[in-house]
Amino acid sequence: MPELPEVEVVRAGLERHVVGARVVAVDVLHERPVRRDPRGPEGFALALAGRTITGASRRGKYLWLPLDDGDALLCHLGMSGQMLVQPADAEPEKHLRVRLRLDGAAEGRHLHFVDQRMFGGLMVSTGGAVLPPEIAHIGRDPLDPLFDLDDVVARVRRRGSAIKRQLLDQDLVSGIGNIYADEALWRARIHGERPGDRLTRAQVVELLGHARDVMLDALAQGGTSFDALYVNVNGESGYFDRSLHAYGREGEPCDRCGRAVRRVAFMNRSSYFCPGCQPVPRATRRSPR
Repeated sequence: MPELPEVEVVRAGLERHVVGARVVAVDVLHERPVRRDPRGPEGFALALAGRTITGASRRGKYLWLPLDDGDALLCHLGMSGQMLVQPADAEPEKHLRVRLRLDGAAEGRHLHFVDQRMFGGLMVSTGGAVLPPEIAHIGRDPLDPLFDLDDVVARVRRRGSAIKRQLLDQDLVSGIGNIYADEALWRARIHGERPGDRLTRAQVVELLGHARDVMLDALAQGGTSFDALYVNVNGESGYFDRSLHAYGREGEPCDRCGRAVRRVAFMNRSSYFCPGCQPVPRATRRSPR
């Protein structure tokens, strides 16, 4: 699933290519990606036709394109969704689901929503130009200029839940994701099972700073591309996976201390950590057999 830096790369690409363009027509080629729109496929298409795209915004891993009538086209990429700007005469992609025919986009391009696994989706958010109400509950992310560091730190330290679970709690702080949570924890030398209420304020501030830095580093390299399905609006993949210190490196020597990186199961996914730099909290150690 694309992480926040990848989504920000897509947002920035949409801002460059489609802001100011008018939606001439919408082709819904498969109903599933617009399943969350109460208007249905035809109503979805009619709500967009004739509208002008006035911006490109993001909250966490959600994207939206504000429209000139105060509504917005809200998008979540899911596991394999792609927002691609394509020439008007381009051959349709194999998994093209929705096509927005545009007038006035850069180089006369159209906007394609491509999704092989179809866990992503699009909908028109009524009155959602500034902030779609469907995602208003999602916390700001560390890259957001209005991110309230003091508030998030205080909330983390009031909770006894494991710090990695808190980093992935979208109501608390959005957009960090599994990969960058592991990287931030590695940089901070904190094990993901450490309870939030057992961390000092300085530790939480440092950890959130590392989360911000690791996402900025990934953003500078176009994101992390473990899955070939993730690409930016021009169809290009990111390269930050070559710079990871923890995630995906099971059995490899830690770049800091040389101990072998370990992998453990975590919420139907995996966590990666260095047992030397990130000691397991005592409460989670298993008794010897």
